[in-house]
Amino acid sequence: MSETPLILWFRRDLRLGDQPMLAAAVASGRPLVPVFVLDPETEALGAAAKWRLELAVAEFARTLEGIGLRLTLRRGPALAVLEVLMAETGAGGVWWSRLYDPESVARDTGVKAALKTDGREAQSFAGHLLHEPWEVETGQGGFYRVFTPYWRTVRGRSVASPAMAPKRAAAPAAWPESARLEDWRLGAAMNRGAPIVARYQAVGEAAARAKLAAFLAGPVDSYAAARDLPGVAGTSRLSENLTYGEIGIREVWHAGLRVLDEGRAGAESFLRELAWREFAYHLMHHSPQISRTNWRPEWDSFPWRSDNPDAERWRRGMTGEPFVDAAMREMYVTGTMHNRARMVAGSYLTKHLLTDWRVGLDWFADCLTDWDPAANAMGWQWVAGSGPDAAPYFRVFNPAGQADKFDPKADYRRRFIAELARSPGPEATGFFEAVPRSWSFELGQPYPAPVIELAEGRARALSAYGARNA
Repeated sequence: MSETPLILWFRRDLRLGDQPMLAAAVASGRPLVPVFVLDPETEALGAAAKWRLELAVAEFARTLEGIGLRLTLRRGPALAVLEVLMAETGAGGVWWSRLYDPESVARDTGVKAALKTDGREAQSFAGHLLHEPWEVETGQGGFYRVFTPYWRTVRGRSVASPAMAPKRAAAPAAWPESARLEDWRLGAAMNRGAPIVARYQAVGEAAARAKLAAFLAGPVDSYAAARDLPGVAGTSRLSENLTYGEIGIREVWHAGLRVLDEGRAGAESFLRELAWREFAYHLMHHSPQISRTNWRPEWDSFPWRSDNPDAERWRRGMTGEPFVDAAMREMYVTGTMHNRARMVAGSYLTKHLLTDWRVGLDWFADCLTDWDPAANAMGWQWVAGSGPDAAPYFRVFNPAGQADKFDPKADYRRRFIAELARSPGPEATGFFEAVPRSWSFELGQPYPAPVIELAEGRARALSAYGARNA
């Protein structure tokens, strides 16, 4: 077997370190053929996610060259592409790191079954999560539906130490032909927004590690409070890197544990947020319908509106509610959105505007460079009220109240809303450079009046909730 090549199918694990599949493959001594497949599931990604993936793949290809490997690029249905590559290279099997969203599970299950039926080696590895979703159980053997008890369970669980990045790997006698990444034009849908959003990306393993080190060197100390302040650089900003696997979650976890052991304030809160990501995948594994249908079936009768003109103003960052608009413009300019702002923007759409959470979920999927299938679905259902939440009440965030509490000096709002700043900065003006020309937005235009008065929107939402429970 040591002479038989092995295909390594990379997806959202674009790194060398803390990479169980790659570590095992290098240890086998077999010639390795890394491949990235642009399959229909990947083609279905939103505009920003697909553009950011292109950057990640390009950087990973350069990283692989440092250990003597080349990344082969192919396009088409995964199974068909892998079968062709096996025939071309004489590979005896395909290895990959597991993913957990329903579309990936269906694809990977089909690939594994077909290859094994044909007598081929097909092996999947952990790597995207700290714990496999089926490994964490309640005392009764079921899955967790509320985060706090889940956190109590995983807080003290052992997590494997991250594997070191290999220095060298065995290459095949000849490399298969590869497509050219630029020919795929993965970023085409970004149009003129791409160069604006590019300013805020930190692509690749080295950049992710530098970001983690900078966060743990100082900001982690105030993380517990600063993580809720969108006008402050108080978070790790690692979400984009974790999305594409440019840094391993075990590496981040153990780094967090080290600073916790040093007595650094905020470390516990940081670890808790990593577990929140895990909880999203835990739920998605056990209830995959969370990605498109109400997690709580009783919410199927809630009178949400389908897409509508008010939702379009929300998408364009023109609701007339500054905290909401700043959040939407931050996403359009930077490709990400502060977590507190995500909750407020999501609540405003689903509660004040009574718009179906799937309208927001789809827009985020199209605009976020850190889009994550589990986190996006759980976050939207949580804020809408249809998802996992232990709160015994119908939560309606007041955007003005949230702004007073978490952006008291309006730093965040002025940073992204040019109409509210005396001398707009690059983020505020960048919004007008990034949006589609068809929107006909111009710097200097007046700020819009509110879509709906906050008190009226809240009363309407509570009335709809009351009618559903009547």
